[in-house]
Amino acid sequence: MARSIFSQPQFNDEAAAYAYVEARLWPDGPICPHCGVIGKAGKLSGKTDRIGSYKCYACRKKFSVKVGTIFESSHIAMRDWLTAIHLLCSSKKGISANQLSRTLGITLKSAWFVAHRIREAMRDGALAPLGGEGKTIEADETYIGNIRGAPKRHRNVQHKNMVLTLVERGGSARSFHIDGKAISDVMPIIRENVAHESRINTDEAKHYYDVGKEYAAHETVNHAREEYARKDGARLISTNTVEGYYSIFKRGMKGVYQHCGERHLHRYLAEFDFRYSNRARLGIDDQARAERALSGIVGKRLTYRVSLGAGGE
Repeated sequence: MARSIFSQPQFNDEAAAYAYVEARLWPDGPICPHCGVIGKAGKLSGKTDRIGSYKCYACRKKFSVKVGTIFESSHIAMRDWLTAIHLLCSSKKGISANQLSRTLGITLKSAWFVAHRIREAMRDGALAPLGGEGKTIEADETYIGNIRGAPKRHRNVQHKNMVLTLVERGGSARSFHIDGKAISDVMPIIRENVAHESRINTDEAKHYYDVGKEYAAHETVNHAREEYARKDGARLISTNTVEGYYSIFKRGMKGVYQHCGERHLHRYLAEFDFRYSNRARLGIDDQARAERALSGIVGKRLTYRVSLGAGGE
């Protein structure tokens, strides 16, 4: 009978949890966050020293693997951080702060903050454009939540947040919260994030036409006429892949998170992009996905004051 992954030492023992993180962030030995010297630190094991404490023999300062990461200044156990990362990475539609709070035995406020810090780690900040020669990029937009202070209108999306998503078939996804809804707001994002050798598939929204001329091909499907896919020789022309992404995204946002403030939307998009871009179909299982998220924790400290604001689950 297969054992649960949560029976592994890093989820149950604090020293093992620190060792697990250190092995992945410091493969060549401890790195002092104060002076940057590698391998010149000793582990502290006195009665008053915390688990995972080191002293740098170059600058004589103390540190741990938490410094300079999303874990910094956190009083939550490292084993609980690793559990939260695995749960958020392995739950296809996300996991609510309430569920994290119950599972980890921490307050709702702490669980909400933990989840947002992990979403920061999931933000890869990739600059390389998607696609390339012979690749197809699907682009589409959706609307979610409400813009703060905007009047609600029946059968109108002007009061909602606009999201643009670019999906490379067989590859990764990249989503953006767009402040406006004009053509001028969409075109620069596509130009900056899609290689010009790519083929682009979209619906017949007008804001794609001008920018589509700059690519190897711009092919559209007419949803108004109930056309969702067609073949052109061996090529499939559709936006079904990006719409599949939105299907999971909306089920997660409405069914799990239920509400998202405008100022936090970019972090939720990063979460869903991360899981999609590191999905099982690409050969990445839950544990590998969690390790990839762990590799992104450095240099992304998020304070509660910065993250606090309207919205959340």
